[in-house]
Formats: sequence, C-alpha cells, structure tokens
Amino acid sequence: MDNDRDIGFMEEEKRAVSEQKKSCSNCGAELKYKPGTTSITCEYCGNVEEIVQDSNGFQELELKPYLNEMGSQSHSEKIVMLQCKNCGANQHVEENYKSLHCVYCTTPLIIEDAYKEDWILPGAVLPFQFDQKKSHQIFSKWVKGLWFAPSKLKKAALDPQNTKGLYLPYWTFDAQLFANYSGQRGDYYYVTVPYTATVNGKRVQRTRQERRTRWTPVRGSINGFVDDTLIEASHQHKNPIPPKISNWNLEALESFNTSYLAGFVTEKYTIPLKDGHLASTREAERIATTWARRDIGGDTQRVSSIDMTLSEETFKHILLPVYISAYRFNSKTYNFYVNGQTGAISGKRPYSFWKIFFFVLFIIIVIGIIMMLSNQ
Repeated sequence: MDNDRDIGFMEEEKRAVSEQKKSCSNCGAELKYKPGTTSITCEYCGNVEEIVQDSNGFQELELKPYLNEMGSQSHSEKIVMLQCKNCGANQHVEENYKSLHCVYCTTPLIIEDAYKEDWILPGAVLPFQFDQKKSHQIFSKWVKGLWFAPSKLKKAALDPQNTKGLYLPYWTFDAQLFANYSGQRGDYYYVTVPYTATVNGKRVQRTRQERRTRWTPVRGSINGFVDDTLIEASHQHKNPIPPKISNWNLEALESFNTSYLAGFVTEKYTIPLKDGHLASTREAERIATTWARRDIGGDTQRVSSIDMTLSEETFKHILLPVYISAYRFNSKTYNFYVNGQTGAISGKRPYSFWKIFFFVLFIIIVIGIIMMLSNQ
C-alpha cells in the first residue's frame, strides 16, 4: 500500500514538473491559453501548440489522509503569489509580471512583494470558453441597458483594460451517504365545518371544507452518492461572487494543466480544506434531510432527527472561470462579473444622482402641464 502511494506521489511530481510555463518554440515568447480550445498560442508569431491532455482524467483525492498530517504536502507545489494591500486578495499570474492591478479593486500590485507559497495542486480546471473581447461585449451590452448609470461608468466598462479573466478556487466533495431518520408523515384530509353568514341582512347557516393534517410517526433509512458538492475556497475579497453567475457545468472539467492558466489570473484558496469539508458536511445534512422527506412521502413531512454517516469521501481542488471588471466611482469600488463558461452576468452598480434628479424633475413638470391643461 505504501509503495503504491509513493509511486502515486512520484507520478504527481513528474506531472507538476511537466506543467511549467512553456515558451513558443518559434520565437521564444510566452504562450497563452486560447479560450474555448485545447491549445496555447503565441501572440507574436501566431504559433499554436496543443495542450497535452491527461488520458487518465482528473483524480479524486482520498479525503482523510489530507485532513491528517500527510496530505497537505503530497500533491502540492510552490506558487508565486501577489497580495493586494487594499482588499487582501491573493493572486497568481501565469505570465511574466508586467504592469499588474488587482482584479477586484484595481489597486496596483507591487511586484517586489511577490512570494512563494504552497498550495494543493488543482485536480481539475474548467477552461474559459470565450475570450476577453467577448466578455467585453457582454459587459458593454449590460452597461448600455442600465438606467441612471453615471456616464463615467459606461466609459470605464467600455475599456477592455478594466476586464480581467480570473480562475476562482473551489473545493468539491464526493461521498457515500447513509442516514437513519425519525419524523412524522402528514396526510391531508378535509372536514365539513358549519359557519354563520349574513345574506341580504339575514344570518344563515353555511358549511365549508377545511383542511386538516393526520400525522403518523415514521422511521427509516436512506442512502446514496453525493456527487461534486461545490464549496467556495476563498472569502478574502470584499465583494463575493454573485450567486447569479455561480452556476457551472462541472461535466466540462478538464484535468489540470497550467497551460489553461496562461494569460489569466488565478486566486489561491484561503479557506482550508478542513473548513471546506465542514461546509460540505452541512450541505450533506441538508441533502440527507431532503432525501428523508422524499422517503417519508405523504403530503407534508417533519424530520425530527437524522443520524448521518459519510464514507468513501474524496475531494478535488478545482478552478472555475470568471471575467471581472472593477470600476471606482466616488471613492467606491464596484465589481461586475461574467461567468467564463456560460456568459451569465451580474454586478453592483452606482446610480447617477443628477440623472435621477432631472428625471424626477421632468416627471413633475409633465404632471404639472397635464394638470394645467385639464383645468382649462
């Protein structure tokens, strides 16, 4: 068993070495990932190279060893990080550091402050499916449809330099779930109830049907496979990713290869694996309760207790794609997000006081004119 584990670790180390940044074989410039493809390209000479796919697919890692002392180092490597002094976001860029700004708040990043840090290697990545130009078009269309937006907002959002591609870290957890439960099954029935009504000034007797619930004590057990429970692995930035864009098709995950990160920013997880596991366990309890209600049946259910056991637990560290545009207005930072796979968009936006003021003033004037004309 130990030999197999050692062999697995050696293979992981070889894979990590093979995934170092690649230079163009023609001109030596840095290659960048082309969204929606399985290739990396050179912006200078146009050379295209295919990303080597792992024929074994991505790996589910056994959870318990990672929650103990040995796991954190067995599938890990050093990564160069830059931390934003303003909002605290930790960011890694898979390219030569040039002029960099925080993807969340646009604060300049100090290249001299770069440091190396261990991270659990991602097991899978969901590559960007469209480029920055397309995300810019989605932003532009959304901004143009905003009412009472400041003019500066539209100018800022129309600047492609304010749009960055970011890979977000997530944990996913799989497990076999078994639970014993106790509760009550509720079945509806109806009874005829008399009441007094007033009809044409006279009090008359009427009847109506009222619903009642017959409760029956129940006990039982449920079991099943909980697949890919998705847990956020970073809470360091001030503006959380909106739920509206946090829906990805995880069936499109690819085995991790650093080539997919080339040209994009990667955020390192700040929520430890053990905390992510606790969150996934709470989600598993919610799932177990839902399964118990379904198993109880009837018209309504009460689950009074549930004793859950999880086994064969595995996890992955995965990276999911988002485009972000950060804009400052009146000393405040507003973020706009586009799902890098689906194109779904969401974000906070400022309002122009003067546009609202003049609109309200216009409405008052129009109402005043209508009232003047109606009085003539």
